[in-house]
Amino acid sequence: MRSSVIRRLSSRFDDWREAERGRFVLFVPVAMSAGVVAYFELSAEPPAWIAGVTLATALGLALALRRWRVPFALACLVAAGALGFAAAQRTTQRAPPWIEVPSKATFVTGTISAVDILPTGRRVMLEDAQFDDQAVLPRRVRINLRPGDNADLATGDRLRVRALLRRPASPATPGGWDQQREAWFAGLGATGRALNPVERLKAAPPSGSGRIQALREFIEHRIAARLPGVTGAIATTLLTGTTTAIPQADRAAFRDSGLSHLLAIAGLHIGIVMGLVFGGTRGVLALSERAALFWPLKAIAALAALAAGGAYLLLTGGHVPIIRSFAMASLVTLGVVVGRRAISLRALAWAMAAIVLLAPNEVVGVSFQMSFSAVLALIVGYAMLRDRLTALRGDGGRSRRILSHITALALTSAFAGTASAPFGAYHFGHVQLYYVLANMVAVPITATLVMPAGLVALALMPCHLEFLALAPMGWGIDAINWVAHAVSALPAATLAVPHMPPWGLVVFSVGLAWFGLWRGRLRHVGIAAMVAGLISPALVVPPDVLVSADARLIGYREAGIFLLRKTAGGAPPTQDAWQQYWAAPDPIPLECPSGLCLLQPRPNGRSAVLLQSDSKDLSLCAADVLLSAEPIRLRCPPTTRMIDRFSVWRNGAHAIWLGQSDVTILNDRTVRGDRPWVLALPLAGKLPPGTTPALAEVLP
Repeated sequence: MRSSVIRRLSSRFDDWREAERGRFVLFVPVAMSAGVVAYFELSAEPPAWIAGVTLATALGLALALRRWRVPFALACLVAAGALGFAAAQRTTQRAPPWIEVPSKATFVTGTISAVDILPTGRRVMLEDAQFDDQAVLPRRVRINLRPGDNADLATGDRLRVRALLRRPASPATPGGWDQQREAWFAGLGATGRALNPVERLKAAPPSGSGRIQALREFIEHRIAARLPGVTGAIATTLLTGTTTAIPQADRAAFRDSGLSHLLAIAGLHIGIVMGLVFGGTRGVLALSERAALFWPLKAIAALAALAAGGAYLLLTGGHVPIIRSFAMASLVTLGVVVGRRAISLRALAWAMAAIVLLAPNEVVGVSFQMSFSAVLALIVGYAMLRDRLTALRGDGGRSRRILSHITALALTSAFAGTASAPFGAYHFGHVQLYYVLANMVAVPITATLVMPAGLVALALMPCHLEFLALAPMGWGIDAINWVAHAVSALPAATLAVPHMPPWGLVVFSVGLAWFGLWRGRLRHVGIAAMVAGLISPALVVPPDVLVSADARLIGYREAGIFLLRKTAGGAPPTQDAWQQYWAAPDPIPLECPSGLCLLQPRPNGRSAVLLQSDSKDLSLCAADVLLSAEPIRLRCPPTTRMIDRFSVWRNGAHAIWLGQSDVTILNDRTVRGDRPWVLALPLAGKLPPGTTPALAEVLP
């Protein structure tokens, strides 16, 4: 009996292994990404030898176990994870160290590496910057120029300006979006605003990659001269990848309608560019009888399309979505040249592995996650529906073709939007409900009018005839912008969702990869994992009180109501982040007429006392938690929990859970730990910016 069961199980395993042959390699980039995530989740920097030893051990086991399929596969996945871990650690080590940023206004001298147009002015990115003519800084500095400062500036120029600078901000909530980590890998050391008009010291032609930036700025100026306002800003985004000039209201409309991907240069855009060049090149060459008969027109057109895609990649800045798209397009082109189909999960896996190795820090970013999840869903979804879509096309008549085209538009939006929605919800706190409707109208306009006209405009710019193509391009952009505003204004266009914990996003991601990469019944286990990830917000309790990293904002949530205590200088982005984190409506001002507020979300539960003004009442020391936007002067026992300006200055934002019988306090420094991108603790004796002598007396 036992031998019969074993034989049946062995037979089923052999059948499963045969059905899934060739699928294992698809999990290699997934394991590499898991290694990257593991590295970034650590609270302390690991020894440099960890990844190398793990990689060597896993490879040794793989060689030793190569005759046994499952152990061999597991060892290879461990090796892939170690490779991703090592890539992330190496990228971190190669980044330049943090710079000391002056707390007062200072003169900044530097070479312009980029000039960005903003809705209210301009900003410059400076390389080889110096503070007050001191040593050259290893990191770049970004400065917003004064409104109305129209100084003639271009990439490569040397300038000098008096500015007020600050380091990258810490997260708005413990474990939230980490601007410091992004700045660390981007090579950014400080941001600020100019206090005086900029002074150009030297005009110089750009060199190296600066030439591409200069070309990008040249195109931006030519577009702005013909298409002013938001129309020109969106045209600039589509042709150069620069999004800074788009007004916030229009950006929000695109976001709430599910059309943000049109402003993020990715597969749609490069696909249109390469498709137009492919068709145009093949059509022109076919006009020659000799070329049509004797030349490999399809291969030549594919190579021309690949060159155009590479040029578009460089022009638009080389962000993660377009790098992924171009990597896949390169494999598709290779497949066309050798006569094989290359649009497959294997191509996606190669593109993913390349990005993980070259830019592992992107794995924890929203662009990487949404891009790959959307493409995975498109490939798997169309593969599952291939027979039904073929039947829908039928005899290929006009009505059938129209119906097939409309169905493809709806399915493309549904697959890509649904798969990427949980990642958008995790990072932005909301999902769009009408994204399929908006995309069915906007995407065809983009593909048939906007992008083709934009390419023609680029080709006509050397002849100063770009206005001939920019005009119809502007008409298409205006139509898309109208669609974005109309859809975003529909009732319940966006739905605020509770914050998904990091582990929930990991579980969903694993489930999505599992369902998409296997073929047989085993893939359905991924559905359960995705469901578990989606319901994870219901399994965690959000904090009752949030304190910002400067204590100028103190938020309190009770019965779904968001109460906010805001003092002068409170940052609106932090307020927006809290609103998304709590999935709460607009905040209501938290007033304390008696000079203090009792925050008690549960009857007879633990509470916090918010001090609105200075108090010397020692009875307050008996409170569970004392909160204040300024230093608390009370000489309470060490057991009294106090969160004030000094607390957040040292440890960043705080989250407080006021339970029925206990209090839990979590600060940002505890969550992020001691990592290279986390700014060090303030030096002993150093005071927060703007501290008066009277306040300095209470420094612990």
